[in-house]
Amino acid sequence: MSARNFTDRLLPAAFADTLERRHAWQMAFYVVLSVASALAGSLAAVLLVPLVSLGAPGAESGFYLHRGVDVQAGAFVAAAFALAALRWWSSLLAARLTGDYGADLRRRVHGHLIHAPLAALADATSAEIANVLTYNIEIMMQGFSGLLQLWVAGLTCAISLAFAFWISPMLMLAVPLLALLGVLVSRSRGQEQARVSRKYVADLTRLFWLSEDFPRRLRHIRSFGREGVEQAAYGDVSRELARGYEHQQDMLASGRLWLELLAAAGIAAMFMLAHRLQGDARASLIAVSLLLGRLLPYLVSTRQSFRQLRSAVPAFELWRRYAGLAGDAVVAGAPGAFPEGAVLRIERVRSAVALHGAEVRDIVLAPGELTLIAGDSGAGKSSLADVLAGLIEPADFAAKIGGRTLDFDAYRRHARHAAFVSQHVRPWQATVRECLRWADPQAGEQRMHEVLADVGLDRRLRASEQGLDLALRDRSSQLSGGELQRLLLAQLLLRRPFLAILDESTGALDAAAEIDVLAMLKRRLPQTMLLVISHRASVRALADRCVVLGGSMTLTVIPAQAGIQ
Repeated sequence: MSARNFTDRLLPAAFADTLERRHAWQMAFYVVLSVASALAGSLAAVLLVPLVSLGAPGAESGFYLHRGVDVQAGAFVAAAFALAALRWWSSLLAARLTGDYGADLRRRVHGHLIHAPLAALADATSAEIANVLTYNIEIMMQGFSGLLQLWVAGLTCAISLAFAFWISPMLMLAVPLLALLGVLVSRSRGQEQARVSRKYVADLTRLFWLSEDFPRRLRHIRSFGREGVEQAAYGDVSRELARGYEHQQDMLASGRLWLELLAAAGIAAMFMLAHRLQGDARASLIAVSLLLGRLLPYLVSTRQSFRQLRSAVPAFELWRRYAGLAGDAVVAGAPGAFPEGAVLRIERVRSAVALHGAEVRDIVLAPGELTLIAGDSGAGKSSLADVLAGLIEPADFAAKIGGRTLDFDAYRRHARHAAFVSQHVRPWQATVRECLRWADPQAGEQRMHEVLADVGLDRRLRASEQGLDLALRDRSSQLSGGELQRLLLAQLLLRRPFLAILDESTGALDAAAEIDVLAMLKRRLPQTMLLVISHRASVRALADRCVVLGGSMTLTVIPAQAGIQ
C-alpha cells in the first residue's frame, strides 16, 4: 500500500482532495512517530513497576530486568527520554505539517480564484472571498491539527490498552465498555456543533463585510450622521459571534465534563475488574493502573479534537466551493501573434448583462489612437469594457484584425494580454517601488522615475524622504485617489501593451489633468490601442473615434432587432 493510500484511509471525508500528495510520506512518518511515542510511554510505565514493587510477589509483571535497581532505573530513564524526544520530534513535524497544509490551502484556492471565469464569481462577495483566504483557512488548519491529535490519542490509547491486556488478559472483557465510551465521545452533540460552526462562519463573513474598506466607508457614514446605526449593526454581529463562541465553548466544557466522568468511571471499573482478576498481584495492579491512567488526558484531548474537526466542516465546505472553480479555458489557449500595426474592428458586440439588449457596432481600435466610449451613467459603459477586456461572455460578438475574422474565444486569447485599468482598483503593493516593479520586474530606478514624471508623480516622490519607497498603506504617506490612478497609469507605461482599456481610470483627476494624462499616453504608447471609458464630454476633443451610449447624445447603438447591415 502506498503512503498516499495509507493516509487516505486515515482521513475523514471532510479532508478529501484537500491534501497534497507530497505530504503523504510526511503524514505516514508522523503516524510511525506516534506509534513509537506510544510504545515508549507504555514501556516507561511498565519499566517503572518493578522499581516500586521490588521484592513483592508478582514484581515480574512489569519489565523486570533482574539486574538490580540501577539497571532498572536506567532502563526507565532511557524509555522516558525516548518518549520525550519522540514527542518533541512529532510535535515539530505536526507543526510543519499543519503550516504547510495551510499554505497549500491558500495557494490552491487562490490559484483557482486567479484563473476562474469572472462569471463564476458573479454571486460572490469580496467579504466572503477575503474570509476564504484568511480566517476560514485558519479554522481548517485547526481541524487538521485536531486530526493529528486524534491520531496520537487513538494510537496511545490502543497501545496502552494492549499492554494492559497483555498484563491482565481477562481485561478484554472491558472492551465493550470502551467501545461504548468511544461512540459516546464521537457522537455527543455532533449535529449541534456543526450547526453552530456554520453560523459562526457566516457571521464572520458578515463581519468582514462590515469591516471592508473602512476608511472610505467611514466618510460616508459620518456625512449621513449614521454612526449610531453602524455601531448597532456591528454590535449585533459581534454579539452573535460572542454567543456562537460561548455556545461552542459550552459544548466543549460540558462534553469534557461528561467525558471525564465517563472515563473516570470506566477506568475505575477496569481497575476493579483487574483487582478481582489479579488478586494480590500488587505489581500487576500497579502496571494496569499506570497504563489506564495514561488514557485519561488523551481521552479529554480527544473530545477537543473532535470539536475542532466538527467546527472545521463548514470551513471545508466554503473552501471547496471556491477551490472547485473550473479554470478559464482561455488560459490553455495560446495568444498567437497580434499583427503589428493592424487595426482591430469590433463589428458588433452585445453584452449579456447590460446595454439594455442593445448592440454596439463598428468600434475601431488602431495603434496610437484613442477610441472613446462615452455616455450616461447606467448606459452600459463598464459592462462593454468588461466584454472587450475578455472578462465576461457577450451575447453576440464579431470582430476582425487585419482582415482576419475573430470569434470571441480567439479575441479573448489576445485580450487576456491587454491591459485593463479600472476605476475600482487601487494598488495593493506596499510601496511605489513594489508597485512599479510588479508591472516590470526589470525596470531600474531611472526608468521608474521616467514613467512617474510622465504621469506627474515624480516631483511628489522626490520631495518625499521615502522616494520610491513611499508607503502605499501608511495613512501618513498615502497617495490621494488621483495620485493612485496616476501610479496605475505609470504601470501601463512600463507594460506597453498592444491594447489598453481604461475604465474611468482617470475619473479622480480634474478635467484638465485628465486631458493632459490621456494625451501623454497617446504620445508615449504609439503602438498601443487606447480604449477609454469616460463620462466627461471634454475627452471627445482628444479622441480619434467616439462611441456614445445613452439617450442624451448622438448614438452609435443599433437595436438588436434591427439586424446587421
